[in-house]
Amino acid sequence: MTTQRGPAGPDEIPDPRAQALAEGRPRGKVAPGRTRDLAGTGRANILRIAAVTILVGGLALLLRVWALNALGLNSDEAVYAGQGASLTRDPAFLPYFPVFRAHPLLFQSLLSFQYHLFGVSPIGGRLLSVACGLATVWITYAIGAQLYGRRPGVLAALLISAMPYTVIVHRQVLLDGPMVMFASLSLYLLVRYVQSEQPRWLYAAAVVLGLAVLTKETAIVLVGGAFAFFAVTRKTTLSWKRAALALGVLLLTILPYPISLGLAGSSSTGGAFLIWQLLRRPNHSWWFYLQVVPSALGIAVVAVVVLGLLLMRRSLSWSEHLLVSWIAAPVLFFEIWAVKGYQYLLPIAVPVAVLAAMVVVSLPLPKLRWRGRVLDAGRTAVRATVALALVASLAVTSWAQVQPAAAGSSFLAGTGGVPGGREAGEWVSATLPEGATMLALGPSMANIIQFYGQRRVYGLSVSPNPLNRNPVYDPVDNTDLRIRHSDLQYIVWDSFSASRSPFFSRRLLFYAERYHGRIVHQEFVTVPTNHGPLRKPVITIYEVRP
Repeated sequence: MTTQRGPAGPDEIPDPRAQALAEGRPRGKVAPGRTRDLAGTGRANILRIAAVTILVGGLALLLRVWALNALGLNSDEAVYAGQGASLTRDPAFLPYFPVFRAHPLLFQSLLSFQYHLFGVSPIGGRLLSVACGLATVWITYAIGAQLYGRRPGVLAALLISAMPYTVIVHRQVLLDGPMVMFASLSLYLLVRYVQSEQPRWLYAAAVVLGLAVLTKETAIVLVGGAFAFFAVTRKTTLSWKRAALALGVLLLTILPYPISLGLAGSSSTGGAFLIWQLLRRPNHSWWFYLQVVPSALGIAVVAVVVLGLLLMRRSLSWSEHLLVSWIAAPVLFFEIWAVKGYQYLLPIAVPVAVLAAMVVVSLPLPKLRWRGRVLDAGRTAVRATVALALVASLAVTSWAQVQPAAAGSSFLAGTGGVPGGREAGEWVSATLPEGATMLALGPSMANIIQFYGQRRVYGLSVSPNPLNRNPVYDPVDNTDLRIRHSDLQYIVWDSFSASRSPFFSRRLLFYAERYHGRIVHQEFVTVPTNHGPLRKPVITIYEVRP
């Protein structure tokens, strides 16, 4: 049975515009009793809209900008910010961050425009990502309101505003946040196409999905989600002609990326990047996403979605089929893909929030009776309580995770900044002579030091085998010889990389000891212990001599 979600009682009144679409009536015509609601020109309605906008926007903004610059950039942030600076032809970054690397350049190009106007600033990149996050919140409301009405739309926007998954990623200079903004807008346009069957919405969705791919190429997997939906839905049909035109528009939109790589040449792009990605060894277990993503989305939110879909399985409509298809495609792809990353499943956050809001507002509840009378207000109170509990649980978790101490306590890539990295890089820039060359444990710390310190830094863990390394990183073939010839003058050890690669940590410290390493700088963090606060070194820079 495929029916559009409708009102289940006096406490579930959808947006009249959404109801008109569900009943096949033109948007401008609504039921006679709804004229006053649709007009929405009264002072009370305006104040209510303003209050809701401030609530949602204020929560989203607070969680995304609080202590935003307390920690310096992490490795991936340094790479993308460095690319943006190189696009402005800044000579301080060009030697260390080539313009063409593994991913497309749409976000980095927007970043370079900002840098051109205001100068290279790490906080500027993070603010641009925050702006993309706020836009995603608004798009989430638009999707929820278009499918189910204004109240589910507002609740979905609140969930996205407070969701740890989106909050953490939107605070960083990463490609995933802007990519999800475009992907979510594409989903909204696809909803409009299904409701109206006007092809312009389909082609617009293809263009915007192309922009998502130009931001990060992994967005291409969402094409599978769209076609899976059209294969199972009875709401509409997609002709071969429209499907071919939509794919053509998508390919035409993303064409600048492969053309630019071809013109740049493999020497500056890491031409073997695709081969390296295909042959990379798994970096996490098969259970990685099950361990980290549900808590990032909110355990309660995931439980509400799963339980609600099971209980409402006989009345699910095309709306739920579309949202589930949009979730299933990236989940299946990245679960099969050997390499897994914390932020890879971020595109599922928006449809999960919309589904959770739909369940809270629309799930049939048993009638509450008091002295023989049905209490409709009681069911409304239950829904409001569940909604408030979901938003509050997400907001409390996100607030705890955006505190500087918590943000720097995780060693999982994509979850925050690196304590001491910015300070160490700034010390390198201010103290070490120009032309100094350094050896770090791996590319992660090397990228950070190169961004802030503008000195060449190699990674000890970079494999000399081209099939086992990222093609954009240069290996150190003979570390002993490089140190003896004074080609490497400093060694950088950090606890974050050491926790992931204890073998290379021991090897790096071995070189520091063999070549009379003298500590010239350290960065510390304060950690609580049973005996009181303890200052723990997290970054140590050694000067080595032949």
